[in-house]
Amino acid sequence: MVSSKDVAKRAGVSQTTVSRVLNTPELVKKPTLDKVMKAINELNYVPNGHARSLVKNKTNTIALLSGPLHNPFFVDTTSAIVNYANKLGYRVNVQFVNDEKLPEAYATAIENKVDGIILSCILLDDPIFEKLRRMEIPFITYNRKHKNNECFVEIDNFQAGYLAAQHLIDLGHKVIAWVGGPLTVSTFNNRYHGFLQAMKDSKLTISDSAIFHTDTSKQDISNAFYELRNRVHFPTAICAGSDSIALNLLDIAIQNQVKVPDDLSIIGIDNVDLSKHGTIQLTTVGSISEQNLGHLAICKLIEMIENKKKCCVNITESVKLYNRKTTRKI
Repeated sequence: MVSSKDVAKRAGVSQTTVSRVLNTPELVKKPTLDKVMKAINELNYVPNGHARSLVKNKTNTIALLSGPLHNPFFVDTTSAIVNYANKLGYRVNVQFVNDEKLPEAYATAIENKVDGIILSCILLDDPIFEKLRRMEIPFITYNRKHKNNECFVEIDNFQAGYLAAQHLIDLGHKVIAWVGGPLTVSTFNNRYHGFLQAMKDSKLTISDSAIFHTDTSKQDISNAFYELRNRVHFPTAICAGSDSIALNLLDIAIQNQVKVPDDLSIIGIDNVDLSKHGTIQLTTVGSISEQNLGHLAICKLIEMIENKKKCCVNITESVKLYNRKTTRKI
């Protein structure tokens, strides 16, 4: 196997010079740089990435802890993160994590040396937040945030829940159900409380039997739908805590011959790419700028890595209604 020593001998320079060419080429004079690069090409020398990372104390690797792939939001954001990072020369180690598997996912991410961590699965009261701060690894959360209100990129989730409910109320709906996710995460917690505030402001009541905090699996969402279906007064509208939940509800409704929006209006939150599909046209609430939160977060993380700065990113994107075809006036 060809070594850096062989390259140095062929180019007539020291191994230290070869190392400089590989790690800080901008500091090497052009004639020397050209000689070393010529020797590398002639010998088909492949640098040892691990050795280079030790020298530079940099791995060019980022750990991504994403939510589960059954949610199209995480499909969109993971693609954006990986594509952007790869363009800038970073590899991304991706884990798709359910909340119950968080401890194992955190352990895997921290055990392997990485330049930064980006995560969308953090809980409101998650001890990993302080651990990451103590380790001084550049990190950022997106979509969800910690109760400390630091190092995050999100949409205005309270306002999103409020606007979603207000849209249904403005259409004349009075019997409205909520189907969301666990309140242990900021996203669903804030959206739910925004929904409740809109109901309160309009002097509408909602019974506990019309509120469902699911684990976001299709089975749990299906259970919520059938519980609502068996009520004496089936709601005329459902406010879903995410587009993923809304899309599942839409599918379940179709399977049960419930016409959307004629029999039931459904609204989501997130404005994922799939919600815009011509055959779906889901009414939803999302970022005014329509920026992909994953892309926004990875841009900020790489800035932190390359500028060797601690996290000072607190971004809450404003939201608006995207009125499509799954809601109607009654």
